[in-house]
Amino acid sequence: MEVLDELYPNPPIPLDHINEFTFLIAVLLSARTTDIMVNRVTPELFRLANNPYDMQKLSVEQIQHIIKKVGLAPQKAKAIKRLSEILVEKFNGKVPDNFKDLESLPGVGHKTASVIMSQVFGKPAFPVDTHIHRLMKQWGLSSGKNVQQTEKDAKRLFPKDKWNKLHLQIIYYGREYAPARGYKPEKDIIMKKIKEKNL
Repeated sequence: MEVLDELYPNPPIPLDHINEFTFLIAVLLSARTTDIMVNRVTPELFRLANNPYDMQKLSVEQIQHIIKKVGLAPQKAKAIKRLSEILVEKFNGKVPDNFKDLESLPGVGHKTASVIMSQVFGKPAFPVDTHIHRLMKQWGLSSGKNVQQTEKDAKRLFPKDKWNKLHLQIIYYGREYAPARGYKPEKDIIMKKIKEKNL
């Protein structure tokens, strides 16, 4: 945490968005693709619709055409359309602020709901993406059996009031200092410190 606070004192949210709804859509789109790719396709989508009322008026085909470069575009287009309809029908066009309702929406799993809860509503959550899952195992902080276990381990190890910031810090660290491809142990400052303490 000391290293991460030094490197990333105020980590920004990596997904471009305008409001709570557009952030939800951006997080949904980010599954199995990069944030860079999501940020490339969302400006056009959000120009047409930055709220569920306008989004539900678009056809699945229109949405899919705009997001076609993003992984799993056909499924995501359907989810975005239906999710928008449900937000209008059930939630007065607002993004719900609890896990149960968020996870009931099409295309919204536990990780997406956790990101919304932590970054939009400021509720303690620890979303685990591939970077966090990989690094927690690498640093010996989790068995790394699955993301659910990694999330449990992270919540057990780190103070609750640090979760929302810490998950972003680890993501940025993973990209810059410990990428999955081309990993160089000498660049991984945290791993070095762990080894020094264990000697």
